[in-house]
Amino acid sequence: MTAVLKVENIRKSYPSEGEVLRGISLNLNKGETKVIVGPSGTGKSTLLRCINRLTEPDSGKVWLSGEEVTRAGNPDRFRPKIGFVFQHFNLFHHLSALKNVTVGLTSVQGLKKDKAERKGRESLEVVGLSDQADSYPAELSGGQKQRVGIARAMAMDPELILFDEPTSALDPELIGEVLEVMIDLAKKGMTSLVVTHEIGFANSVANEIIFLDGGVVLEKGPPEEVLRNPKEERTKQFLHKITELYGE
Repeated sequence: MTAVLKVENIRKSYPSEGEVLRGISLNLNKGETKVIVGPSGTGKSTLLRCINRLTEPDSGKVWLSGEEVTRAGNPDRFRPKIGFVFQHFNLFHHLSALKNVTVGLTSVQGLKKDKAERKGRESLEVVGLSDQADSYPAELSGGQKQRVGIARAMAMDPELILFDEPTSALDPELIGEVLEVMIDLAKKGMTSLVVTHEIGFANSVANEIIFLDGGVVLEKGPPEEVLRNPKEERTKQFLHKITELYGE
């Protein structure tokens, strides 16, 4: 099976932090959901940003359906194929929910306004926000804003979606509505790479759990192995702490 996403030996350093990613490799096949967990500051978000070149890796390669994303040149032609759901929403505050979803369809894909709006409304309906199409971000809850972000990513018909801690900026009572959408997408076969601390979500939908620590993949495997019977002591410590914090 040809991998939708192939990441090979990605490294990234910053002057103030040293080497954040120390040779990360992973594959993601069509329809899979893989979940990256690990302590804060271990490079999880940096890895996602390197995959679609929002951050340029120092070395290593990324392929999307056999094409090298990291090859020298303009990365913009790959970005519409890689949806990105941000931790802090990244919505345009001066645009309605519908306009936030359709702006990429018209400016990047070149769709005509009526077709873009039809597709945008369909995407908002999938995330349960068809009644909020004309609302502006300031009028939406955090959970609704994040669902608009998911609809925006979906509307582009990407080959995969990267989720960067999509619930970490939400109040506890709003997390569930976002996770429900993500679980539904996973069940429908959306190819996804998710950075999250939501262990219950990971346990229910992940094909593989990847534990990242100190910029390396310390352990990986199916949820029943990594979450219930981790091999590494560091993984056990992390999961125990997460259970204390979140009760999962």
